[in-house]
Amino acid sequence: MEINITAAAVEKINERTEGRKGYLKLKYDTDGCGCAVNGVVALWFVPEIADDEIAIETNDRTVYVEKSKMIFFDEQMKIDFSQVANCFQLKSPQQILNGHMSLIMKEKTDCSI
Repeated sequence: MEINITAAAVEKINERTEGRKGYLKLKYDTDGCGCAVNGVVALWFVPEIADDEIAIETNDRTVYVEKSKMIFFDEQMKIDFSQVANCFQLKSPQQILNGHMSLIMKEKTDCSI
């Protein structure tokens, strides 16, 4: 899997995470979606990584993905930031996986990490 982070996305990620320690994660979130194949990709900044997460080296920083959820991602992806929509976007050459992603800041006390 290959992930590229655009300059606009790097700038916004750095702005949001400044002074915090943690890891960037692409989360295939199925909460409230009905079943495991009906999910949405979310961008999380988490204080810890889980044992089942795979490290993907990018042009900027390591991004983590749950090994069991890698099937829901494309082989080549780009994390971008849209100034017009004021949100992150996850795209591949084949599709837009999420055109309106927020960067969700997770804390150690969040039980859903």
